[in-house]
Amino acid sequence: MSDTDDGADTLVVGGGLVGAALAWGLARLGERVTVIDEGDVALRASRGNFGLVWVQSKGDGMSEYARWTRQSADLWTDFADELEAASGVSPEYQKPGGLHFLLSEAALEAKRAQINRMHNVNGALGYGVELLDRKALDGIFPGLGPDVIAGSYSPHDGHASPLKLLRALHAGLAARGGRYVSDAKAQAVERDGSGFVVRTAKGSFRGGKVVLAAGHGNKWLGPSLGLNVPLIPEKGQILVTERIRPLLPMPTHVLRQTTEGTVMIGDSHEDTGYSTDSETPVLTRIARDAVRSFPALAGARIVRSWGAVRILSPDGCPIYQESESHPGAFSVNCHSGVTLAGAHALSLAPMLARGKLDSELDVFSSRRFADGSVTRAAH
Repeated sequence: MSDTDDGADTLVVGGGLVGAALAWGLARLGERVTVIDEGDVALRASRGNFGLVWVQSKGDGMSEYARWTRQSADLWTDFADELEAASGVSPEYQKPGGLHFLLSEAALEAKRAQINRMHNVNGALGYGVELLDRKALDGIFPGLGPDVIAGSYSPHDGHASPLKLLRALHAGLAARGGRYVSDAKAQAVERDGSGFVVRTAKGSFRGGKVVLAAGHGNKWLGPSLGLNVPLIPEKGQILVTERIRPLLPMPTHVLRQTTEGTVMIGDSHEDTGYSTDSETPVLTRIARDAVRSFPALAGARIVRSWGAVRILSPDGCPIYQESESHPGAFSVNCHSGVTLAGAHALSLAPMLARGKLDSELDVFSSRRFADGSVTRAAH
């Protein structure tokens, strides 16, 4: 390979779910795209993703995030169909709705208050979340444990396979003529004439625009392009059972059954820096809470467990921004790589192709953290 590559309209730094969705979205519009990726030695939040396409509770504290999440969920059916047709790989998207189980009166009242706060966040579309009492839940989920007293239901929720989604995006990118360079950690990103250059151990890559989608790496790459990217690591751990008979007709916020029959159980919210270690005390708590909801899970064998590092802003909402000092350089950061894949591929990518973010995304700039006041929103 030559020392410098000059072939891209847009360079995307990071090949996880966020970067891959953007790259595929750009390529489907005819952009020449090169994805520069550290590879599987990276923290790779994508491989730790739970797989939910989740609307309820997203954006409590930032209504624009609630609307953006709903927009993405509404795009997901067409997005999944087009991606499968382009790649030959199904992301296994299903939209049966989703439930958040409530195990105490305090949790029920908190959820009721949240629904009341968010009832009009989507205007005429409405929030679309309702509370179901135990009798209604028993009609949907036979075999619930006695600790489940109620639940919140959203018809807009669903789930997909994160790994198959990532595979489909990479295959779809290749089918559109996009280039993927693995094991090429970005060492520097700089202005280069009218475009940009990304320097790696595998050589240098030039493009007219550059999109930083490298997860926590954006925090260190951004300043050279005038981008402030304040990100916080948060670990989540997941358990996976053996294949069992159909048990869950729809995903819940902490349990989902895959198309293969395994049950994914999570999740935790841990302040442990960049550690991905699996730790028994937390996994024990996760398993115990799952059995509280579904006693039948007590007999299922655990076959895998892992920890992964989430990508969170100080308020839990996405950060989308173009550099003021280096026009054409963008930073894209979020926790919900699966949920927002539809919006990233079909709504955000066209903005990046035009070289300008729509004004509706101004609220997601990191400038919102400039005064030091941060309100934590539901992520």
